[in-house]
Amino acid sequence: MKIYKPNFWDKKKSIISIILIPLSIIYNFLLFLKTKLIKSENFQVPIICIGNIYVGGTGKTPLAMEMYKIFKEKKYNPTIIKKFYINHLDEQEMIKENNLVLISSKNRKKGIYDAIKEKYNLIILDDGFQDLSINKSLNILCFKSTKLLGNGRLLPAGPLREKIESLKKVQIIMINGNINKEFENKILSINKNIKIYYSKYVPLNLENFKFKKVVAFSGIGEPNNFYQLLERNNVQIKKKFTFPDHYNFKEREIKEIVNYAEKNNFILITTEKDYYRIIKKYRKKISYLKLKIDIENKKRFVQDIMEYIK
Repeated sequence: MKIYKPNFWDKKKSIISIILIPLSIIYNFLLFLKTKLIKSENFQVPIICIGNIYVGGTGKTPLAMEMYKIFKEKKYNPTIIKKFYINHLDEQEMIKENNLVLISSKNRKKGIYDAIKEKYNLIILDDGFQDLSINKSLNILCFKSTKLLGNGRLLPAGPLREKIESLKKVQIIMINGNINKEFENKILSINKNIKIYYSKYVPLNLENFKFKKVVAFSGIGEPNNFYQLLERNNVQIKKKFTFPDHYNFKEREIKEIVNYAEKNNFILITTEKDYYRIIKKYRKKISYLKLKIDIENKKRFVQDIMEYIK
């Protein structure tokens, strides 16, 4: 589903959010039923699940891609598994264009069986924390420091897919952004054994855009992160076009944006994920910001993961 995230998801005192609380209670009851009705299955290969409880825009796929590279260097034969959604083709193409192995299936368990059949010995599950049918070797949850828990409420009154108490099932937290000791303490009060790490995005081709006038557009979960990254690095954004997360760009929309940039002699830039949702004949007219995820204390992070996949 392509939606704009409502502003009230970040406001506890929002009237709309309060009105929706009864629906959140029903949603939570359905989650409870799932835990009682669905039986988890064990698999013969280690499975690292990279998930979230905040809806979208927490950096799961970039972390999955980085972990693929880490364990490939360690002589594992890994694969990334994603559940197939038609509106997530951008992420799938991005993974493949970076020369990483991806198995996409409408059923994650089938994807795992296919991976085992193809002799892959490490599964990196991109999303799937809420999939109770799979017993994971390790759960890593992703957060963005600019959002964290929003107003702390479950869908639809807030942005959470599960209550924060679900952290009891988690071994590692990855926070993209600034250090937040208050949030760390909240996490540790729920699960004292959890390991907390931080990451940040490092631009790889920023010099192509510094001090240049650009038109920026995006259809990602947290578009302001993209715009702010450009502006912090002296990229002059003259106009922004913002679309819902995983938006399927229409040709007339891209044509309009391209014409506007060309008319004003501006560089047209988007995110890497958005780039792969653009009709191919327009891609040569559009640049994208190439990012790499930088994990703090990376050596210790990898050591902690190894404890669960030996």
